[in-house]
Amino acid sequence: MWFLGFSTNRRNLWIIGAIILVILLTVILRKFAVYLDAQARNVSSERDVERGSTQKQKMCSICSSVGVIRTYALEELKMATRDFRIQIGVGATSFVYLAELGDGRFGAVKRVMEERGGTRKIFLDEVSVLLRISHPNLVGLLGFCLEKGEQLLLLEFVPNKSLFDRMHTHDGQSMGILSWSNRLNIALDIARALHYLHSQADPPIIHRDIKSSNVLLIDNDHAKLADFGLCKLGHDNDRSNNGSQTPLSIKGSFGYIDTSYLQTGLVSLKSDVYSFGVLILELITGLKSTQGSETLADWTRDRRENNDIEIWVQMLDPKLNGNANLEQLKVLVDIANSALVENSKERPDVSNIVDRILNCMEPQSNLDELTVHITCK
Repeated sequence: MWFLGFSTNRRNLWIIGAIILVILLTVILRKFAVYLDAQARNVSSERDVERGSTQKQKMCSICSSVGVIRTYALEELKMATRDFRIQIGVGATSFVYLAELGDGRFGAVKRVMEERGGTRKIFLDEVSVLLRISHPNLVGLLGFCLEKGEQLLLLEFVPNKSLFDRMHTHDGQSMGILSWSNRLNIALDIARALHYLHSQADPPIIHRDIKSSNVLLIDNDHAKLADFGLCKLGHDNDRSNNGSQTPLSIKGSFGYIDTSYLQTGLVSLKSDVYSFGVLILELITGLKSTQGSETLADWTRDRRENNDIEIWVQMLDPKLNGNANLEQLKVLVDIANSALVENSKERPDVSNIVDRILNCMEPQSNLDELTVHITCK
């Protein structure tokens, strides 16, 4: 070690060795510390990625299971509807316009008009109801707008006209006649929608305007119930109709309105059942809810309350050319009769109606024998 300026005696050699050992240990420990730090960073990074992935999955799950309902600026909806250009529907207090939402998606903008009797309270009540319900057979709310005097609802777009249009207008019938099985499936979908409103919504909801123009067709077999502008939140006393309820002004459409409600001003869940009974008659007969100054319920009373199956067959829509299942016809006529009784307490619950329609739709080995092959007159 003489070339470094150290003497080569034993004591100096020990000092030099110790210094070299300390330097080597320091270098080794520093590298080990750097390695451990790098490992810790990698683990932390992996955890962050996993955490981020989990959060993303949760967010995607939420987004896919819950529709986003938001407020819209007036200009957004004016642009989407091209300044309310394409009218696709008319309500008692509103007009409905087609809205293009982008990416090939469409919506329906319901424009509530004050000059047609659409008040701010009615609008807010409808928004309140739509925000609390969600069912495959109910038209859903996508958003709303209250700006510059406008009262706008952005609703789910259902493409294939209303049941009324399909059955009673030239344009609708040009799309093809609804078969017997189509009509049965539509009846089931609307019964399911009512069952949800009456039994699963909290509190129960009385629709108060069940009619064919508020039944929107997804396709020939499936439908959604629309227009909640006349809805009323129900209560336990609505089920019993025990007189504790305050009479209301009559709302609804002539031909469909519950006769008990007309007489007393007391509306209940069974008022919807009555209207559904009229809808069933409409599907059976192909006729509108009014026949001149007479309601369809009154106009068909003698025949539907007759126990002769051949009399019931005569009520069938001639456009069906007799292609209807007799057992299913019996069930539907019986449902209509029980739904249309004067005493609302004696009408069935919608859950019972759903069960009866489902049961009669089960495959039957003797289906051919039960099918009418005559031309109805």
